[in-house]
Amino acid sequence: MNLADIAEAVTSYHPSADLDIIWRAYIYSAKAHRNQQRRSGAAYISHPLEVAFNLTRLKMDERTIAAGLLHDTIEDTLLTAEELRRIFGDEIYHLVEGVTKISQIQFSSKEESQAENYRKMILAMSEDIRVVLIKLADRAHNIKTLGSLSSDAQQRIARETLDIFAPIANRLGIGWMKDELEDGAFMYMMPDEHESIRVELASGQSLREAYVKKVQTILENALIASGITGKVVGRSKHLYGIHQKMEQQEIEFNDLYDLTGLRILTTSLKDCYSVLGQVHSLWKPIPGRFKDYIAMPKPNLYRSLHTAVIGPEGERLEVQIRTETMHNICEEGIAAHWQYKEGGKFKNQYMDQQLIWVRHLLETQKDLKNPKDFINSFKVDLFSNEVYVFTPEGRVIPLQRGSTPVDFAYAVHTDIGEHCSAAKVNGKTVSLKYKLRNGDQIEIKTTKTQKPNRSWLSFVKTSKARSKILHFINSIEKEKSLNLGKTLLHKSLAEYQVDPLEFLKGKVFDETLRASGFTNFDNLVRSIGLGKVSTHQFIEKLLPREKIEGKQRKKTDRVKLCGGGRDFLLAGGVKLKCFDDDILLRLGKCCHPVPGDPIIGYLTRGRGITVHHIDCGKIQSPGEESERFFDVGWGERAKGAHSARISIIVEDKPGQLAEITRILASCDINITLANLRQESDQRANFDLCIEINDIEHLKKMLSEVAKVPGVIKVNRMEDYSAGKKKQERVKQVV
Repeated sequence: MNLADIAEAVTSYHPSADLDIIWRAYIYSAKAHRNQQRRSGAAYISHPLEVAFNLTRLKMDERTIAAGLLHDTIEDTLLTAEELRRIFGDEIYHLVEGVTKISQIQFSSKEESQAENYRKMILAMSEDIRVVLIKLADRAHNIKTLGSLSSDAQQRIARETLDIFAPIANRLGIGWMKDELEDGAFMYMMPDEHESIRVELASGQSLREAYVKKVQTILENALIASGITGKVVGRSKHLYGIHQKMEQQEIEFNDLYDLTGLRILTTSLKDCYSVLGQVHSLWKPIPGRFKDYIAMPKPNLYRSLHTAVIGPEGERLEVQIRTETMHNICEEGIAAHWQYKEGGKFKNQYMDQQLIWVRHLLETQKDLKNPKDFINSFKVDLFSNEVYVFTPEGRVIPLQRGSTPVDFAYAVHTDIGEHCSAAKVNGKTVSLKYKLRNGDQIEIKTTKTQKPNRSWLSFVKTSKARSKILHFINSIEKEKSLNLGKTLLHKSLAEYQVDPLEFLKGKVFDETLRASGFTNFDNLVRSIGLGKVSTHQFIEKLLPREKIEGKQRKKTDRVKLCGGGRDFLLAGGVKLKCFDDDILLRLGKCCHPVPGDPIIGYLTRGRGITVHHIDCGKIQSPGEESERFFDVGWGERAKGAHSARISIIVEDKPGQLAEITRILASCDINITLANLRQESDQRANFDLCIEINDIEHLKKMLSEVAKVPGVIKVNRMEDYSAGKKKQERVKQVV
């Protein structure tokens, strides 16, 4: 490996790369390592060159490659960190420093220090993923040169490669690097097993290649006959992958049936499914072996169709089907998404998606104080991509890790998902938010009255569940906004003393409709119902000037929302059912109104009606937009769980929080969120989010808390002062 090879590789994907920085880094690294050798006897500079070349395989930018050439200089030479920073700048310095810190981590230490080392690794990944990519490139070369090290060193490096670095490469979707790391480590961790599998593979290789060639020809001819453009290639499992399958299934090498398989690369997503049909029409599919990772990608962005069939001569055959683009992502992972722009700037649009799990680990470490728990959590997150659960009939359903009973219900059938009201897992009733685990058996209870709930979007994981829930909510939104828009339009027409039947007919109305950008009447009233269009402005465009000028609009009652329970009735007979998550009618999160509060409805642009406390400072003064305000009344059955926020200031002494929570529990109050802070003047402040039935329930609870010794002040947190002066103006608006 030489610098010319690296320069050629870089310019193949980044033609405008600044090769000068790579050249300078090479010269500096060669000078710093000039009297050093590897354990194998090779000149030390050969290692930084191999690392840099591995980084070109990851399509990294020139500064990262320069950092790869310099990655050992701080740790293994006389070069100081300050000198490196002065010569190459902050960016390269931070990359090299980050790699140096990771290199000093001992992953096989005692649990306490091991947990701390894992934390350092996670932090490095979250700050700049390129640091870990350089370390992976470094390990990918080192794993090939373990032969010159002691047996203990070989075992230690191989073990941490299998436990840490190969799984990280997998989570980043870098398939080729994962395979190289695993096979290299496998050779030193289990040399006898490695050699046995290698010999077995070699002995039957020619027969397998002939069989794959035969099947490949059949498939190519089928694609040509169907007019599908595609490439059919054979694929072989890597050694460690074979070993894992033998261990997991507890079988011998001779019992494996999928040592080789076929991969079909297409030019379009549509062709993937067409090819799947072709494969299944040629050979009988094996039940339960089909997986659609295109519709449900793995967390590392892997997308492909997997199936297994009984192929020619009765042999089992695995087939993967994907587009060329998907294949690049499968092999290169995060590296497939680097985009280089003018001036050498680069970005990766999938970076945030790839590092969600890293951020999850950072959050996890805050909660897991036990080092063993943290280490186990770290390894689970590295290795686990999905969970496998069962229907009551025993059907296996693969789901994304973190999926819930709602995800499961939608995976079984859309109708079951839309009417899912309760769930049992392993015979026990669980919340719909319950996180499913491998091997769980799920039973879904459905009711005809249950409908998808917007709050479900906060916890479902699968793309199918999310898309189906959004589709349902959008369809309901259209219907409700249509009904509300008609009511508002009829009300405004009554103010101008215009007969709606006369107004909505004729050439003038049609012309005004089109001139306003609406293709039909329904589009107009739907936009009115969502608050996007003012009825008065539209009507004034349409009516003759003489009908408007000098004529006072007739006063009409504001549209009223009233009725029993959580059913609200608009004048004109339009019935709206209000859920906490409803599109068209919702409770304001700014003021958290509860039954008994004076309230008013406000038509928010694009979101429907929001019910506010009448003194809420968030709603605008009515002015000329009085049509946006609605009279709203609480129904007789409106009691239930309603959110409220309270603030309690107490003397800072032991037992205060325990006593207050006891009082809240005795008042049948549920705490959903707590923020506790210590003040500087021997006081503590408890800000609590609670669930109450109505205003009287709240008042009773506040009174009881105020009686607790040491409580200085307790009050509802919502501040309505900004809206006090507005209340009378709102009431006076017609």
